[in-house]
Amino acid sequence: MKLKDFAIERYFAKYEFSAKYMMSSSDCDGFGMDEVLSLASTSEKADWLGLKLGYTETRGSIPLRKAIQKHYQNIGLDEIIVTSPGEANFILMNVLLSKGDEVVCMAPMYQSLYQIAKDLGCRLSLWEPIEDEGAWHYEVDSLNHLISEKTKLLIVNFPHNPTGYSPTKEEQLEIIKICRKNDVYIFSDEMYRFLDHTQRARLPSMCDVYEKSISLWGTSKTFGLAGVRIGWITSKDRDLLQKIENFKDYLSICSSAPSEILATIALNNLDYFLQRNLEKIRHNIELFKTFQKKHKALFDFQAPPASSTAFVRFHIESSTAEFAEKLVKETGIMLLPSEAFEYGSEHARIGFGRKNFEEVLSVLDTYLSGSEKP
Repeated sequence: MKLKDFAIERYFAKYEFSAKYMMSSSDCDGFGMDEVLSLASTSEKADWLGLKLGYTETRGSIPLRKAIQKHYQNIGLDEIIVTSPGEANFILMNVLLSKGDEVVCMAPMYQSLYQIAKDLGCRLSLWEPIEDEGAWHYEVDSLNHLISEKTKLLIVNFPHNPTGYSPTKEEQLEIIKICRKNDVYIFSDEMYRFLDHTQRARLPSMCDVYEKSISLWGTSKTFGLAGVRIGWITSKDRDLLQKIENFKDYLSICSSAPSEILATIALNNLDYFLQRNLEKIRHNIELFKTFQKKHKALFDFQAPPASSTAFVRFHIESSTAEFAEKLVKETGIMLLPSEAFEYGSEHARIGFGRKNFEEVLSVLDTYLSGSEKP
């Protein structure tokens, strides 16, 4: 299988470590090693100090899977496979899908969630949102026109990157109802799980409420520990999990031993990481709301209900790709244009997880105030 280049990651590779300011990062600032280890229990400290750098269990260590299991309602230890998030997605698509299968996927979307299926030769249909002055919504009823008995898989991402959309519990149940009626698998990317900004009830993991679902979560977004490179797949479909484990033997085989201990500590202290990241995200959203009022002719924005990102429409003469290239060269601010999502040329992703967001807005404000119309 030949895969199309990953546009988002190629764009980040170009600027992520050279641009002075990152305005479109989907993750939060990373926590330091000392801070993570300071949260370790006595047994976790002993595991860390006594660690031998050998192979780990293919499915993940027992302490790690026990820490993962605590955050689900109906998942057993043998219904969890630890891997990196990207690898999990790659393996799942390869063991579940075949050429000619019908797949429905949200759009815009992180490219790996649909590109692998596409390059496997699947027939892809897009579930597209409605945009209303900066607010995004996916109409569940439209899935009735996209999903049929021929559909093999629905791919969703809640909370959603890049729009920040998240359905209500009632909408989630309606999605499940449509898929159950047509005997369709759901792959649920939940990397932004628990990053909810409103008081609305949190969604349960899809794997806890639908028997033909596969859920993905990890340490990158919720925890601000992207460098740990740990994620996991959960599902009630044990036969499918066995196929995933068998395929993994050809790739990483197992996870990094130090990373497994760090992920275990993080999962056993979820609130510590979650509350700090949510506080930062909410603060930055308020800053951006004020910024948008000053520059409302330039772009639309309504605060998203969840996630660490938003997807804003720019009212400019050039494409967002052209504007982003000019912006990074003249100010050092990296902005991710919608072209990287293969979703037109009028939007850009904004990331709210960085401590220096206020400084970035100040630099951008000076630039916009002194430049000609973008």
